[in-house]
Amino acid sequence: MKKLRSEPVTYGGFFDLAGKTLRIEEIENQMSMPGFWDRQEQAQALSTQLSGLKDMVGNAKQFQQSLDDLRTMIELVGEADDDEGAQYEAEIHSTLAALTRQLDELELQSFLTGPHDSCNAILTIHAGAGGTESCDWADMLFRMYSRWTERAGFTCEIQDLQDGDEAGLSRAILRIVGKNAYGYCKAERGVHRLVRISPFDSNKRRHTSFCSVDVIAEIEEDLDIENRDEDLRVDTYRSSGKGGQHVNKTDSAVRLTHLPTGLVVACQNERSQIKNKETAMKTLKSRIFELKEDEKRSEMERFYGEKGAIGWGNQIRSYVFQPYQMVKDLRTGVETSNVQGVMDGDINAFIHAWLRAGGPKVRANAQSGHSSED
Repeated sequence: MKKLRSEPVTYGGFFDLAGKTLRIEEIENQMSMPGFWDRQEQAQALSTQLSGLKDMVGNAKQFQQSLDDLRTMIELVGEADDDEGAQYEAEIHSTLAALTRQLDELELQSFLTGPHDSCNAILTIHAGAGGTESCDWADMLFRMYSRWTERAGFTCEIQDLQDGDEAGLSRAILRIVGKNAYGYCKAERGVHRLVRISPFDSNKRRHTSFCSVDVIAEIEEDLDIENRDEDLRVDTYRSSGKGGQHVNKTDSAVRLTHLPTGLVVACQNERSQIKNKETAMKTLKSRIFELKEDEKRSEMERFYGEKGAIGWGNQIRSYVFQPYQMVKDLRTGVETSNVQGVMDGDINAFIHAWLRAGGPKVRANAQSGHSSED
């Protein structure tokens, strides 16, 4: 087995410990200056950046230490007898596999450097045109994301569920809690297309359904957003949707309408009307913040453009169940025939590829001039 280099390894690229350490010192110096917190928005952004940099540097140093330990183990192989050497080699292979996974995770973390990537996420699924078919597709996506959060180690809280007229869901709002939840979830923003033999069609014809997925960051800091009482309409109603005996039978669900913008937020996951209103208000502030950020940058397409109209030509991912099985991300070209695995929440390949590609909005096949979609 080849020996690893005995001298310290100098990493560039996403490791770049020297550059990150220098940036940490710069930010800490800025934070020690009088009046730093007078400009709340800028101060909070730098504080978030500092926390992320410290995490990345700490993880990189831990990786370096693990690499040094592996180097020592490899050196011991040459000094051990055959039986001990075989044991060391087995441990070395196991350690190498673990370090490879750790390196992959470190690389992914290097792409999660946006100002709100570390925040929790509010993910909303909207059924498109098509009635029962699209509502059933929304329910399937709701299950897919619920399973994915379990796999990813996030916590998924249901904020609101609206049943379809006959089956499925017309809308689902999920609060996904965990470090970098928004950074990962934002890869799912867009229109998702399903092609299958409809279980609701007695003639067993093939149908195409669409749902849109919208994702915003749940901003943790106090937002400088004025919500005057006269700008809000508060409606209460009885909780509905999934839950069986756990669904509250009182008017505990809350719907907030922000009259100046037309934004509507609902929450029914708590038994207490007061808690539902607090959660809804927090989500509303995050949505208003997102809207203001879009207006400030004059890039409303960042919020709606990539999602687009719920229909042909705007989808980011295609899920084909029949006549063949294929799930393909149209932005990166990543595809798999393991449809069942995807619907069970195995979607990291799509999310990771999107992050590594720099978050493309342009569909991969748009440049090649052809499409493999059905």
